[in-house]
Parts: sequence; C-alpha cells; structure tokens
Amino acid sequence: MDTTDLEKQIKDIEDEIFNTQKNKATEHHIGKLKAKLARLRAEIDKRKSTGGKGKGFAIKKQGDATVGLIGFPSVGKSTLLNKFTDAQSRVGDYDFTTLNAVPGMMKYKGADIQIFDLPGLISGAAQGKGRGREVLSAVRNVDLILFMIDAQHEDHLDIMTNELFKAGLRLNQERPDVVVRKTGEGGIFVNSTVKLSALNENIVKSIASEYVINAEIIIREDITEDQLIDIFIENRVYVPAVVVVNKIDLLTASELQQKINVIKKRDCKVISISALKGSGIDELREVIFSELRFIRVFMKPVGKKADMNEPLILKIGNTVEDACNKLHRDFKDKFRYASVTGPSAKHDIQKVGLDHILHDADIVNSIILTFF
Repeated sequence: MDTTDLEKQIKDIEDEIFNTQKNKATEHHIGKLKAKLARLRAEIDKRKSTGGKGKGFAIKKQGDATVGLIGFPSVGKSTLLNKFTDAQSRVGDYDFTTLNAVPGMMKYKGADIQIFDLPGLISGAAQGKGRGREVLSAVRNVDLILFMIDAQHEDHLDIMTNELFKAGLRLNQERPDVVVRKTGEGGIFVNSTVKLSALNENIVKSIASEYVINAEIIIREDITEDQLIDIFIENRVYVPAVVVVNKIDLLTASELQQKINVIKKRDCKVISISALKGSGIDELREVIFSELRFIRVFMKPVGKKADMNEPLILKIGNTVEDACNKLHRDFKDKFRYASVTGPSAKHDIQKVGLDHILHDADIVNSIILTFF
C-alpha cells in the first residue's frame, strides 16, 4: 500500500471518529479506530523518515545533559543561548535567523549542560514544513525541552506542543506503567491492578487487537485510551519541558501574570525572562538544573579534602553503583564498600554498599576496591 492510500485511510478513519457519537455501545469501536489511526500515522512517519530528502542536523551529545531550545522564528532563542553560553548563534529580528542547530555549553553548579538553539518550529513541522522533520528528530534526543514564546504570542505554544505530540513526543509525562507480554496462544488477556476510570476490558482488547493477537496486558495505573495506544507505538518519547516567556518588557505586570496563569494550567513550569536585558536568566539556570533532576556528589580522596569545586553530577535516585559507573567502568566489579557523609548518611561517615541512594551535597569519603 502506497503513502497516498494510507493517507486516504487516515482521513476516512478521522471522519468516522468525528461522526461517531461516543457511548457505551460505541466506545470499544472508537478505541479500535483510534488505535488503527495511530498505527497508520506511525507507518507514514516511518516511511517519510527513511525516504525523505534533505540534510539532517548532526547533533553530538556532550556534557551531563542536553537541552533543546525551540520556538517560533525570531522569538529570541539565539539571544538567550548567547547569554547562557559562549556559543555564537546569529541574532536578528527576522525569521529563520538560525538555519542549523547551534550548540553551546552552559556551566552551572559544576554541571556541563549542552544547549541546542534549533531552527524555528512552525505549524506543519510534523509534516516537514520549515525543516520541521529535522528539528523534531533532534528534539527527540534531548533530556529537556525549553519552549520559548513571545509574551505577546502565547498561542504559539499550542502550535508547538501539537507538532511535538504528532511527532510522538509526550511532554511532562512518564511512560505509563503497563506491561505487554506476548504469548503464543490464548488471545488477549487483560489484568488491571487498579480501577480504570476511562477504560474497560473490551476497550483495552479492541485497542490491543490492532497490534497483537496473543498477549497478557498488565495495567498498573489509571490511564486513558491515548496512553494505552502509546504503549504499542514504538516511537513515543517522554521528555520534561519548561515554558520560557520572553520579551516580558512588552507587557504590563498584570497582563504578564494573566498569560502565565493560563500557561500554568498545562501543569508545566513557566519562567518569564527578557533575554535581551538579561532579567530572569539566573532563575532559568536554576530551573534547568532542577528539571534535569541533577544532584551533586563530592569526592574526597583518602587523606585529602573533598573537592567542592568539581562535583560528580548524578540524578535524583542514583546510587553508589551509578557513581562507580561514572567514575570508572571497572569500579563496580572491584567494589567492596564506600564511606559517605552528608544528607543521605544516617551518621557521619556511614559505610554503604552499591545500592545506597545518594543525595545532593553528599560527600563520598572513599570507595574501597578489591585488587587481585
């Protein structure tokens, strides 16, 4: 089946969903239609990504994390990047100043945070408009997204989030706690450990039947139809996002607060800045560090003071084992124990194992290894 036929099927399904009234009698049918629609869209995206022309962005990830700075053309991304880093992204008051991905490195609290100023994202990006596919491909590989919007054009946020949703990105969400175990026979079996408010067994089976024939589906949290469909589509990416409202000097304080209140209803962090004047930049640095879930762990060599200027950058929930892996690939295999002082220690210089969870500002006094 060629792409034209797929697109016709998609249009027919969209029309059928729109014209079908949802009730108890039709909900399982609508669920199946939505699952088929997602499968066909994913197939088209796969074909276009493998058969498309054009030069992509060669993005090499460096540092402790990578942040993607996206927004409409000439919203001030290049100015912000230049404030953050020593990168020289072209600055101008006309559209599409940035024609390629421009990297810069922001150093903050001992962390090296790579920030990419990506070409302006516009409506139709998911279909390839304005180098959209290349931009969206790059965004899929970042650890945090900064949406930058003009204070006078908060409607641009809806357009950008919609384009990212179409491209398979799920913002400020975690992958649903659902397990699909394919079986050789028996059809589709549904096991839910929680009460489902938007789904029932028939809907789950209708959706799943578009992707599997025999499987056990274990659902461990209350989810929607769309979240269940996402489980079966392989191209979904879950990434945190922050909204940066720029050019705040163009609005009164009350006007700005009104816009921020509307954006906050999306359950996302909102920061207001003036990239040109430099206001709000320090707060934004702290938000980036926090949203990346970084912690700083300080190493203290035997017989020396802890190096408080060069922390080991880890993430919330990381353990001594993670620290060992970051220091040297052989440390874990030779590990005997470590000594830790700080917020995670029950007492001064606590002796801990690989599974000990580290906290921000911990000091690892020593890692004792066995040598053969």
